[in-house]
Amino acid sequence: MNKRITKEEIRQLALDKGLDFIGFANIERFAGAPPRMHPSSIFPECKTVIVMGKRVIRGGWRGIEEGTHFPNYTYFDYHGQLNSFFIHLPLYELACAIEDSGYEAVPYYPGPPEGQGNNPPIREGAVAPNVHLAIRIAGLAAGLGEIGWSKVFLTKKFGPRVRMAAILTDMEIEPDPLMKPGTLCDKCMECVKGCSAHAIPHLKDHKTIKINIEGQEYEWADVHMGRCTLSYHGGDPSMSPFIHKCFPGWNMDVTQQDMTEEAAYKFCWTLSLGEWRKTHEFPSGKIIEGHAYTYKWGEAGSFGIEGSRGCMRSCFNHLEKRKKIEQTFEGGEFIKRERWILPCKVERK
Repeated sequence: MNKRITKEEIRQLALDKGLDFIGFANIERFAGAPPRMHPSSIFPECKTVIVMGKRVIRGGWRGIEEGTHFPNYTYFDYHGQLNSFFIHLPLYELACAIEDSGYEAVPYYPGPPEGQGNNPPIREGAVAPNVHLAIRIAGLAAGLGEIGWSKVFLTKKFGPRVRMAAILTDMEIEPDPLMKPGTLCDKCMECVKGCSAHAIPHLKDHKTIKINIEGQEYEWADVHMGRCTLSYHGGDPSMSPFIHKCFPGWNMDVTQQDMTEEAAYKFCWTLSLGEWRKTHEFPSGKIIEGHAYTYKWGEAGSFGIEGSRGCMRSCFNHLEKRKKIEQTFEGGEFIKRERWILPCKVERK
């Protein structure tokens, strides 16, 4: 007979293994989720979604904030070691502990719902493949925090400085209490001000997304994901020091673009990861050399160039000043100097 592991034993094991937080949601909290974003589409017998994660270290952004060192954020904090190793090793051990107690545990890596494609169902009557949860909404349902105005996830201890993953299980576990809307995000609009791509609409624009969980309404800005992606993944010359070096005369103002998110991915990734013939002018053969090396050093198949200037850096700077999150720093504010931004156009020499 298997000895059933308890909720508190799971929580303590997560913390002992190095995770910073863990929360529990019952499957009923996902009522209304689209089928291709619903946990039960991955595991029909799922009764509990366990969401867990680790902090993004504040210093991981320091080089980007100062405009002097770009790989650290990708390597340690965005998609490299943190999202692919530091979280998932303890997650796997938690899944093993749950299965040792006789319940199935499905580890979930947080993939992008926007990349699902148009594949038909494999089994008649089933949901089409490539189901992905909205991991931030899962974190919300697990009581770990709330979604801020800019669509980033906020926790009480670290604000937006977190990455998350999940386990789906058929073990029935009491859910944690939900965080009340407005507990952390005070709609200060610092994210709007800090976003160089103008991707986050202002409160006065009344462009929002709303969801309801157990009678509580959560609302955040309907972010222009095309502009967000263009800037974050290296299509914005105001946020990347590498573009004009490889494309003399480039002139593109991201704030004026209206690409879809998928088109922006296609545009940025092709330019950043592609190669061309090696010439005297461009000896490396990389189309945008600095982006290609950031991707390579990132270890896990992605890269972040802009470094979440408004939605994360401006946000946690504000929340720390307002003492709305628990972790504080002896050195004071994160944003210590006038922030840099590059011109969209540089004359070709």
